[in-house]
Amino acid sequence: MTTQTALARTPEAREHLTALAESAYPNEACGALIGRRNEAGSSIHEVASAENLNRERAHDRYELNPVDLLKSEERAASTGAEVLGIWHTHPDHPAIPSETDRLAAWEGWSYIIVSVLEGRCDSIRSWRLVEDAFIEEMIQS
Repeated sequence: MTTQTALARTPEAREHLTALAESAYPNEACGALIGRRNEAGSSIHEVASAENLNRERAHDRYELNPVDLLKSEERAASTGAEVLGIWHTHPDHPAIPSETDRLAAWEGWSYIIVSVLEGRCDSIRSWRLVEDAFIEEMIQS
């Protein structure tokens, strides 16, 4: 896959994301990415957690609570930022988007996937939907 854009994140955002991902294992965790856009790409300053409403298949599916997404949008707006996308985990699977991920994705948003293997963060990758297909974004620290 081709890298189209750059996505930067603070070390604090990475640490928080890793902690949230590992604490939810063996279930999928999810939330919002809060930050700002500029000419070079997007910069994540905050990682917000959201409730996974999918109880039946929480080990391999997520349904982000829309109330939590709204709270993230309000929090972002109060700081002059915006929601840049969504993050979620893939317990014991690679950080590669599934068909389910693609069908739920919106163009223009970043989708960070955290692979959590046996309870430990294995990899963090970001994807963006372009013309009905995911392309990988380069993540910069």
